[in-house]
Amino acid sequence: MVEEKDYRTVTDSIGEIKIEADKLWGAATQRALDDFSFPGERMPLEVVYATAMIKKAAARANRELGVLSEKKAELIEKGCDEILSGALDDSFPLTIWQTGSGTFTNMNVNEVICGFAEKLDGSTHLDPNDDVNMSQSTNDVFPSAIHLASILLIEKKLLPVLDAIMEEFERKAAEHKDTVKIGRTHLMDAVPISFGKELSGWKHIIETDTALIKQSLDCLREIPLGGTAVGSGLNAPEGYSEKACCYLTEESGTKVVPMEDLYAGLSSKNAAAGVHAALRILAGDLIKIANDIRFYASGPLCGFKELNLPAREAGSSIMPGKVNPTQCEALIMVSQMVYGNDTAFGMAAMYGNFQLNVNMPLMAHLLVRSINLLSAAIESFTSLCLRDMTANTEIMRKNAQSALTLVTALNTKIGYKAAAEISKDALKRGVPLRDAAIVSGLITAEEFDEIVRPEKMI
Repeated sequence: MVEEKDYRTVTDSIGEIKIEADKLWGAATQRALDDFSFPGERMPLEVVYATAMIKKAAARANRELGVLSEKKAELIEKGCDEILSGALDDSFPLTIWQTGSGTFTNMNVNEVICGFAEKLDGSTHLDPNDDVNMSQSTNDVFPSAIHLASILLIEKKLLPVLDAIMEEFERKAAEHKDTVKIGRTHLMDAVPISFGKELSGWKHIIETDTALIKQSLDCLREIPLGGTAVGSGLNAPEGYSEKACCYLTEESGTKVVPMEDLYAGLSSKNAAAGVHAALRILAGDLIKIANDIRFYASGPLCGFKELNLPAREAGSSIMPGKVNPTQCEALIMVSQMVYGNDTAFGMAAMYGNFQLNVNMPLMAHLLVRSINLLSAAIESFTSLCLRDMTANTEIMRKNAQSALTLVTALNTKIGYKAAAEISKDALKRGVPLRDAAIVSGLITAEEFDEIVRPEKMI
C-alpha cells in the first residue's frame, strides 16, 4: 500500500501549485522539478554552497546598508549556515538541465532559506525574492557562485594533490640522478639521459601547469556580484558590491573582489573559460606523463620493462598472472574527459547573447566536474602507482649501453657521415657498435672506450 503524502498549496506569480508538506522549497523550485524532469546530473552542491555563502554575505551587506532588518538578516544567515553544514543537502534536487541563467537554483536556495527560517521562527516572514534575493539577481549571483565554487575547489582539492605529485617526482628524481637510460625521440632510440632528469622534467611540467592554473584564478577572483539583472546594479544600494565582496571573502576564506566592469561579467564567461583551459592543459600533460610511464613499464618480458608498477589488481579475466597499468589508464581517461568538458565549456561560453550568457548551469557542472575528477585521479595515481614505482636500473643501463645512437659521441672525432656509416654497419651485421667502430679503422678501441661512455653523455 502506497503511503499517501501530505501537501501544502503555495501561490506565486504563475498561480497555485502543490508541494509536499515536508519540503522546504517553494513554488519556483517545484515548477522547475515538474518542468525539467530530465535524468542526469544534479546541480553540484559546491555551487549550492557557494550560493549560500553569497546569500549570507549579501544579507550582511544589506543589513549594514540599512535596507534589511536585523532580524531578517539573522534568519538568512542561520539558513545559510544550515545549508553550509550539509544538513539540507536533500533540499536541492534540481538538475543542471534547467534555465540557462541558473534562476531555479538561485530560487531553490532562496526558498530553502525561507523554509528553514519559517520552521525556526514562524513570527518573522522571509520572502525569497524581496528579502533573501535583496540587491541581487540570478544573473549576478550565479556566475559569482561559479567563480567562488571553482576557486575553493582548486585551492582545497586540486592544488594540494598537484603539490603531492610534484614532491614525489622530486624525491624520485634525487634518487635516480645518476641512473642512466636511453632517451627516445620519434619513438626511436636517441642518446642517453639521466632518469633523474626525466623525472625532474615531469615535475617541471606539472609545476608550469600549476602556475597557469594559479594565474587563471586571479581573473576568477573578480566576480560580478552587484551587477543585478544586466550589469547596471539596478535595485542594489550604493556600496553594496564592495561590502558584499568583503563579507564573502571573510565567509569563504578566499579573496574575491567586485569585477571592474559588471556588464562584461554577466555577458562573458571568459575568466571561467580561462580556468577550464588551464585544466585542459594540465590534462594533456598528465596524459603524456601517464603514457610515458605505462610504456616504460610494458612487459614484463616483451616490452621495455624499464619501470615496475605496483601490482594492485588482477589484470585479466582469462590470462592468469597478468597485471595492467590501471592507475595510468584511469588518469588518462579522466584527462580525456576533461578535454571533452573543455570543448563543451568553450561552446557554452560562446553564447553570451547581449547582456547574459544562458549556458551557466552547464558551465558550473563542467568546471566542478573537471576539478573533482582531476583531483581524485591525480591523488590516486600518486598514492597507488607513482609512490611505489621502481626502476629496473640494470635494464635501463643495458639498453643505454647497447644503443647504436651512442655513436653520436664520435661526431666531433670522426664526423657525422663516418659515424653514420659505423652505425649502419653495426646494425647490418648485428655486431656491437664498438666492434664496428674498431673495424672501420677510424678510431681505436682505447679511443672508443674513452669517448663512448653513456654516463658521460647525460
